Amino acid sequence: MADETPAPAPEQQAAPQMKVLAQFIRDLSFENIAAQKGMQGNAEPDINVQVGLDAKKRPVENQYDVTIKLNIEAKSKADDAKIFVLELDYNGIFHIENVPDNQLHPFLLIECPRMLFPFVRRIVSDITRDGGYPPLNLETIDFVALYRSEITRRAQAEAAQATVS
Repeated sequence: MADETPAPAPEQQAAPQMKVLAQFIRDLSFENIAAQKGMQGNAEPDINVQVGLDAKKRPVENQYDVTIKLNIEAKSKADDAKIFVLELDYNGIFHIENVPDNQLHPFLLIECPRMLFPFVRRIVSDITRDGGYPPLNLETIDFVALYRSEITRRAQAEAAQATVS
């Protein structure tokens, strides 16, 4: 009789885990330029939204700060006059486990912002409505495309720096 001991099972990696420990407005500014200047009428706005992301390791093991930074500027299409400027830094504190080191950076800058975005959207909508304008409902942000474009931009900047040196 041959000894048929089963081959050891390959070690399975535990599934990634993410918990939102806290989320909050770190910084908020809404400048209602049209109201300050006493501008009349309902100018059709041209809205420019800029999105930035930041992630940092916290002193506590497996905890990270992730920030969505929005800069929204509305200008009149008629005369290019500023209507309002909204700046928002929205922060989440995340506990993350079982994410391989080589996947942590994209995880922090794609998955974590996806969790925060609905709250950011609501804040922007409320602030613009409370400022006397129709609520601004942000389109869903493609954080994968945003991440890829930032990686490409960094690579090009490093290449340019290497050729200058």
